[in-house]
Amino acid sequence: MKTFWLAAFTGATALISCAQNNNQNLKMNTTKTSKETEAAFPGKTDTATFGTGCFWCTEAVFEQLEGVVSVTSGYSGGHVASPSYRDVCTGETGHAECVQIVYDSSKISFDELLEVFWQVHDPTTLNRQGADEGTQYRSAIFYHNDEQKQKAEKYKTELDKSGAFNNPIVTTLEPFTKFYKAENYHQDYYELNKNSNPYCSIVIQPKLEKFEKVFKNKLKKH
Repeated sequence: MKTFWLAAFTGATALISCAQNNNQNLKMNTTKTSKETEAAFPGKTDTATFGTGCFWCTEAVFEQLEGVVSVTSGYSGGHVASPSYRDVCTGETGHAECVQIVYDSSKISFDELLEVFWQVHDPTTLNRQGADEGTQYRSAIFYHNDEQKQKAEKYKTELDKSGAFNNPIVTTLEPFTKFYKAENYHQDYYELNKNSNPYCSIVIQPKLEKFEKVFKNKLKKH
C-alpha cells in the first residue's frame, strides 16, 4: 500500500495546491443536487463523510464506485455556520474540506468505502496533503453512528499495527454534526474542468488513474 500510493501522490501534489487554483470563473455544476439525486433513488441509502485533503480529488475518486449514488463536496467539523470556501481556507473555522457520500448499501458497504479512503490519500501527514496545508486539509472520518465509529477505529488500529504505513496514522475520528455544501463551482470539479485547469491534469488525473487500476472491480460500468 505505502509504496504504491504515497510516493505517487506526494510527488505530484508537491508542485501545486488546491487553494492556489481557486477560480470562480471555472465551470459550475448545474445538475441535480445530492438530495435530489438521493430522492430519485428508489432503494435504501446510507451516508458517509470523509476528509482526505482537497475535496476535488476525493469527489472524483468516490464518484467512480459502483453503488455510490452521489458525492457532494463541502465542509464539516467546524464551529462557524454556513462557511464559505474563503472562510474555510483561513483555517480558523475548524472545518475540513470533505465529501458527503450517499451510497446504496446493498451494492457497496461502509467497509469498502473505508478501504478506498485509506488508500487514496496519506493518512499519516498531520493537517496536510501534498502542497495543501492547514487543518482544513486534515484526514478525517466524520462518523454518523456507533457502527461507523467502531469500524473506523478498528481499521485505523489494524493498519497501524500492520505497518501498512511508515508513520502512525493521524486521521481524526469525529462525530458528524453538520455538513455544509460547498459552492457550485466546486461540485463535479474534475469532470467539468479537467481540460482547462492544470491542477486536474497534474494532481487529480494521475491519482484517479491509479485508483481505477487498483479498484477496477469496484468501478461503475459505463
